Amino acid sequence: MNKRPKLTVVGAGPGDPDLITLKAIKALKSADVVLYDALINEVLLDYAPNAEKIFVGKRKGCYAYRQEQINELIVSRAQSHGHVVRLKGGDPFIFGRGAEEMDYAQQFDIETEMVPGISSPLAVPAYQGIPLTKRGASESFWVITGTTKSHKLSQDVYLAAKSNATVAILMGMSKLSEIVSIFAAENKQNIPVAIIQNGTTDNEQFGFGTIDNIEQVVADKKLSSPAIIVIGEVVNQRCPLTPKRVISKVVKESHSLVNK
Repeated sequence: MNKRPKLTVVGAGPGDPDLITLKAIKALKSADVVLYDALINEVLLDYAPNAEKIFVGKRKGCYAYRQEQINELIVSRAQSHGHVVRLKGGDPFIFGRGAEEMDYAQQFDIETEMVPGISSPLAVPAYQGIPLTKRGASESFWVITGTTKSHKLSQDVYLAAKSNATVAILMGMSKLSEIVSIFAAENKQNIPVAIIQNGTTDNEQFGFGTIDNIEQVVADKKLSSPAIIVIGEVVNQRCPLTPKRVISKVVKESHSLVNK
């Protein structure tokens, strides 16, 4: 008996495989096909041992499949195999095109479901101890794409620069000079900035500075995409966090004491 065609769009979280949700794991375990993106941690594919796995990732200038081909692959695999899980980094409804893929699948009478994921503009600063909001420092935050469909900087950055909000910019490293100029034009040269590359992963790198010097920080530390740019006073409100290596040591020592 053929399985009913189904698409589940699943958020994989920002990179740390422990940040995926239980509902997402359940979806992967029931998958017949998994179409996965470049930014997901491939360890998560182990949750779908019986599924066909197809890499459909897109990175700047490089495409395994174009979006139209991905849409067609979703439909064809759902019709031939049954349950397709579209595994996307972060949250698929935040600059993830998950809604577009669901809209396309529904045109072919394919059942659709969505499993939210932890979005990188929330989790990545948090892993550096940066609260996007903090009483007395920030009452709101903007999450903006640095590169629009037309490959230009979003005009919302101009509006955000006029506010006192925390500004988190995704896909903005190639537009950093332009972003800096916009904030400097608002006399915000001294506003703190954090740039976090490969956030929440073992390859995480970061740099801190101000609008006035962040480009030099990026050059010195050789930071590049994928990275999140965080602009606002909260960068100076970082909470000191215990390094992962210290946590690991404490856990091992605790296990040792328990087992004695």
